[in-house]
Amino acid sequence: MKFTKMHGLGNDFIVVAGEQQLPENAAQLAIELCNRFFGIGADGLVYILPSEIADFRMRIINSDGSEAEQCGNAIRCVAKYVYDNGLTNQEEITIETLGAGAQRVQLTVESGKVQTVRVDMGEPILSGLQVPTTVDAEQVIEHPVTVDGREFRFTAVSMGNPHAVIYVDDAVNFDLATWGPKLETHPLFPRKINVEFVTVKSRSHTDMRVWERGAGPTLACGTGACATVVSSVLNGLTDRTATVSLKGGDLLIEWNEEDNHVYMTGPAAEVFRGSL
Repeated sequence: MKFTKMHGLGNDFIVVAGEQQLPENAAQLAIELCNRFFGIGADGLVYILPSEIADFRMRIINSDGSEAEQCGNAIRCVAKYVYDNGLTNQEEITIETLGAGAQRVQLTVESGKVQTVRVDMGEPILSGLQVPTTVDAEQVIEHPVTVDGREFRFTAVSMGNPHAVIYVDDAVNFDLATWGPKLETHPLFPRKINVEFVTVKSRSHTDMRVWERGAGPTLACGTGACATVVSSVLNGLTDRTATVSLKGGDLLIEWNEEDNHVYMTGPAAEVFRGSL
């Protein structure tokens, strides 16, 4: 199996192309290969597959063997891979995802290589039961959740995968390891949840740290950054276009008022190639 190690702001993936369908042992492969001590090391294993509705199809297996419906950093890596490796010569393509269907992607190319990727992440889902949460409400904004005696308030957003956005005084130094896993598996979230801890710095800038469902703490989360801006607009905290600063770097997010779509712009990088 040939693979390429890639990352989007430090959220790293083992990318495999050339398969016609997802291997039956993909979950076990992800657990073994993503191990940072006994494997290649990554947050997830990504397969680039043929699609009937888009130019390419992406399937993402988390490091714990579970499948992610969507991943904003992975889709940028896939877009860079297919262009840089000659699988397409188009600077606007579509990529099919499990949770959000076919998504439009625009590539910024310099010297024959993709530098940044702008992804139409689609419309956010705000209905509590559809995110999903157990809260039957049209929008779930600043809803209380208690773990180990501490109350947090979350805003629920799905970008094809579920997110709970929580505002804290200091996201950069927040204790992810203690509170992330407890919130991820809380009964309010029937399919578990990605948890974003956010500090608003200005109308156009937030700090965010993330505990990802199935992967734990990561350096960046593209869908989480999108959910952060949607949540911040709903809470009246930021404008519709804002920079989200993650541990691995910055993403520019726009929640367009005209089409209700969320647009994410950021880099992707190749680290190395190998075979096993």
